[in-house]
Amino acid sequence: MKTTSNGVRKFTREEKLRILKEAKHQGVKVTLEKYDLYPATYYFWKKKLLVYGEEGLQHASFKDREMKIRALEKENEQLKILLAERDLESKLKDELLKKRYPELKRKSL
Repeated sequence: MKTTSNGVRKFTREEKLRILKEAKHQGVKVTLEKYDLYPATYYFWKKKLLVYGEEGLQHASFKDREMKIRALEKENEQLKILLAERDLESKLKDELLKKRYPELKRKSL
């Protein structure tokens, strides 16, 4: 653990993992008192571990991960639009063929 000049404590990924494991075995309250942590910090770390895995506990990786997620969401949205346009085009072609060649329509039972 490093303490910055303004008194902020910085834990390494390994220290965070050790604290989370210790809290799981010995109890959250006891562990938080031992390391003088707020419960919100503990549960924030726990959520990061569950969502992103061990890499989510690194200090600077959050911004990079968020940028990557935004880029993937944008690409996903563009792909959805392309798929919708293709489906619409296919339906229009089918309708045009049915109008032009009525004998191709399926006979209903």
